Amino acid sequence: MPSISVIVPVYQAEKFLHRCVDSVCRQTFSDWELILVDDGSTDGSPALCDKLAARDSRVRVFHRKKNQGVSEARNLGLNEARGDYAAFLDADDCYEFHALETLWNLREQSGADAAACGLTYLFPDGKQSVQSQLPAGIFGQAEIREKLIDPLVGDRLAQPVFNGYSVCYLFSTDLIRKNHLVFDGPYLEDELFVLEYFCLARSLAVTDQPLYRYFLHGESATHHYMADFAQVFTRFMERKEALVAKYGLEAGRPQWRESSNWAGLLIAVGNEYARDNPKTIRQRQKAVKEFCRRPEMQKAIRELAPAGLNPNKQMVANLVRGKHFFTLTQLYRLKNRI
Repeated sequence: MPSISVIVPVYQAEKFLHRCVDSVCRQTFSDWELILVDDGSTDGSPALCDKLAARDSRVRVFHRKKNQGVSEARNLGLNEARGDYAAFLDADDCYEFHALETLWNLREQSGADAAACGLTYLFPDGKQSVQSQLPAGIFGQAEIREKLIDPLVGDRLAQPVFNGYSVCYLFSTDLIRKNHLVFDGPYLEDELFVLEYFCLARSLAVTDQPLYRYFLHGESATHHYMADFAQVFTRFMERKEALVAKYGLEAGRPQWRESSNWAGLLIAVGNEYARDNPKTIRQRQKAVKEFCRRPEMQKAIRELAPAGLNPNKQMVANLVRGKHFFTLTQLYRLKNRI
């Protein structure tokens, strides 16, 4: 039985998969299994998964005939995981070669329910940016609430936004299974999984070392138009409402809904002006107006004036609050060369 199960959802990842899998196979920590979940890929990913598994008996592959999304792929991986702890790795990213050893030793020595690390963003132009949102140390329940749960629930606008990436953590599979935790949805699924896990965890061990390499590129799902974003975000907020109520997280965060809805609104605007959106410019502008007219968005726009955003998002928020939708459209038209 391996100590760590590394779960990788694979969809149209033929270009990146070698790098991803090699980063696991070359770990200084050897007591792992790698679960590749081919989520209905139509490129060369299925055959490549099988080829990589044939090289190392610790690599297991599960194939799906139809694409069901990253959440269902991760859930399948969790169901099949044999390890005491689980880590999530995206197929277009990779680990530093001492990542698993560092996280395992950190958790083992502290006796914590989870371990966390920083990450390195790698941009297409070769630039890098290191992010360590949590300071190094051992956190008890009070510190987890202050430094992780409250930021995930409350302020989703002021920079730097606390990112609920599941890939930065080593999770207890026992805690996950006992509490029936699952990923849900095609977008923002990490945030709610991490939030609920740490509502249940007693302790967290953190290193600020950037052990995860996060590659930013145009082929990422977050760079493509999502036609059903409004429904996806509605489902996200329904689940977040349920978690806030279940774990009593509202105290001291009176405007968490408005902050979350503003964050969703800004994503929705960027989504409508994505380059691969097939709508005309007028249709996009109309869709943005309609999203802003939703009652929960009207309440957020009326009651909360975003501040502390990066300059581009601040400009978008100001234009939305002023109902300057024509100007907003022209700016995105220039920015994205629509």
